[in-house]
Amino acid sequence: MSSPGTNTDPEAAPDWQFKERDVLILKELSVDSQLSSRELARILEEKYGIDVSHVTVSESIRGMREQGVFREAIVPNEEFFIFGMFEFKLNPEHFAETWRDALDAICQSPNTLFMFLSDGEYQWKSVMMFPNRSAESKWIHEFYKEHGLAVQNIRNSVVHNVLKFRTDPEILESLYRE
Repeated sequence: MSSPGTNTDPEAAPDWQFKERDVLILKELSVDSQLSSRELARILEEKYGIDVSHVTVSESIRGMREQGVFREAIVPNEEFFIFGMFEFKLNPEHFAETWRDALDAICQSPNTLFMFLSDGEYQWKSVMMFPNRSAESKWIHEFYKEHGLAVQNIRNSVVHNVLKFRTDPEILESLYRE
């Protein structure tokens, strides 16, 4: 299974040896994240022929959660917020002394849904959410005031008509190979 204890380092790879049951639980939760452990135990029996108690299912979910195998996030319906894709072009002249504060400001902003690093001219990217365009504009203004030396430019695009936001169960099959 896994080593005991909780994985407290969010950047560390999870220490987890997948059983077929674990992958099937993740697959079913990706279809419906609200399934109870009893419902999951029933589905495992009926759909996959795996007889397991709801307690075992619950322990498996808890263990995977504690080890950081999956992350849970509350993402409001896009009707309540506007979403934007932000791309940050870094300023090499002041990067060494300013990058950490700027990076922390983006990551710790309540508006940031997720942030990632990439290659190319705009190396920091984030998807952010705001109650309205005015709040988005104010965030950009305040960021430039506080961290303008760290970036040469912020390119932001409106994200509208979110057509897919989920994990398809099929991708999870690669986690377990007999």
